[in-house]
Amino acid sequence: MADAAPGSSASDPASTPGPVSIERLMPLLIERAQEVIDAQHRLRRLLTANRAVAAELSLPVVLRRIVEAARDLVGARYAALGVIGVDGLLEEFIHVGMDDATVRRIGELPKGRGVLGALIEEPHPIMLTRIADDERSSGFPPGHPEMTTFLGVPIRSRNEVFGNLYLTDREGGDFTREDEDLVLALAATAGVAIENARLYEEAGRRQQWLEASAEITAALLNPGQHRDPLELIADSVLRLADADLVSLVLRAEDDPVMLDVAVASGLHADQLRGIRYPTKNSLVELALETGRGVRVGAIDDEQHYNVHLRRVADIGAAMAVPLSGEAEAHGAIVMGRLAGRHSFASADLEMAEAFANHAAIALELSAVRLDRERLAVLEDRDRIARDLHDHVIQRLFAAGLTIQSIAGGVQGEGGAARLTQVVDDLDDTIRQIRTSIFDLHGSPSREGQLRSAVLAILERLRPALGFQPTVRFTGPVDTMLDHARVADAEAVVREAVTNAAKYAQASKLVVEVAASENALTIQVADNGVGLASAPHTGGLANMQQRAQDLGGAFSVETATDGGTLLHWRIPLDIRPHRP
Repeated sequence: MADAAPGSSASDPASTPGPVSIERLMPLLIERAQEVIDAQHRLRRLLTANRAVAAELSLPVVLRRIVEAARDLVGARYAALGVIGVDGLLEEFIHVGMDDATVRRIGELPKGRGVLGALIEEPHPIMLTRIADDERSSGFPPGHPEMTTFLGVPIRSRNEVFGNLYLTDREGGDFTREDEDLVLALAATAGVAIENARLYEEAGRRQQWLEASAEITAALLNPGQHRDPLELIADSVLRLADADLVSLVLRAEDDPVMLDVAVASGLHADQLRGIRYPTKNSLVELALETGRGVRVGAIDDEQHYNVHLRRVADIGAAMAVPLSGEAEAHGAIVMGRLAGRHSFASADLEMAEAFANHAAIALELSAVRLDRERLAVLEDRDRIARDLHDHVIQRLFAAGLTIQSIAGGVQGEGGAARLTQVVDDLDDTIRQIRTSIFDLHGSPSREGQLRSAVLAILERLRPALGFQPTVRFTGPVDTMLDHARVADAEAVVREAVTNAAKYAQASKLVVEVAASENALTIQVADNGVGLASAPHTGGLANMQQRAQDLGGAFSVETATDGGTLLHWRIPLDIRPHRP
């Protein structure tokens, strides 16, 4: 038996473990073991929550799982995730723990004020024992359930605060530092999951934008494409940008300081088309001046720039991206979302800019292709015109001279008269061919040309006449007149032919338009019933007044073979003297 240690006794209860010491240690051991078990359970729940959050790539599903996982992780009664918009307020609020009836009673969801706003302003964890006692609290709206304890932590994604996690009313007491650490760990995982989900969504959307760009390029370069390319661009942006209203705005051709809404798509688009407004102090001006896209998170009536989309819809967020060509920007694409919806993100702006650049290049390529086609048409017309002038007219003229010489030696008035009539018919044919030659030398784009305007008027009134009228052009009618004179001449021809269709009861109508260095002459003749049966209307007086205002002359009389002969003439070497 070993010797006892000095200064001790084998019977000393203090030096020998006894039943009393074990009883004292057991609760401590059990408590420590329970804490270890609880920590294991919490870590297991954290791992489960992390797996649930990280396993999904759809952003809406990820956000919902984060909220549900956070509530289960710390045993909170209510949980929510607020997404911070570009205006610094909450643009989206995902919550769990409230039934639908309670949500309806509350009404509008939080925007990020009070305690929620404090976490936005200073993205650091906030833990409160009683929300109402905090000086930053702004109270609860009517119908909102009472909440006491609070824990809020920020969620970071791409080195920026994406949103915040809010937890209230922990079961079993106040929130603890361990709860805060667990939620912070979940928030870190949530930030990575949100970033992955956003990247996945952006990749899919970029693919859609690229496909739309390719579709528009193919449509613009396809000669069989009949749809307006600008409408195709607006419809594509409406779908891809998840916008409520989109318009394509171009610089006004006749006024460089004004903008014209060329096409629009979406909500109330019909009311927006054709609107003209000043470039100055507009959202489009910012995009055109910088050559870069511009986005606005929240538009209100106090904004110093004009967003024309608000004329027809309550737009809350907007973007404008320029259609930049090789030399300058042709216009801009403006898109908007209704008030209350989330704002456009920087990725939306980036993708819209890339799309607009592709669309602008496609538009320019299409314009170049059309110019080449027009040039080919003009070259072909020039060739046909040369052939008509050098061959056909010369042969007809020679044939006329031959017949005329034969007519001089023909015995009898009847034969000579018939040959003379043939010569007159040949002369008339030559005049018609000359008119066709002038028409061939005209531009395929006939806007603002008198020749095409007169032909269009006769074509529109042909059903009212009941027959095809004859038209002759002499001289450079498309080069001697400005837009104002073209408009005057159009009005005269329209009025004269309309009168003939209404009152003349004619079977033949001849319209002759002649231009020289000094004058423009319009003559309209028919073989109808003449002036006797035509009522005195304001049309003839208008034509006479128009001629007088321009320093010209107007007359209308009965033709030698019946019918009516209208003669309208104005000088081209003086300015109009309208009062």
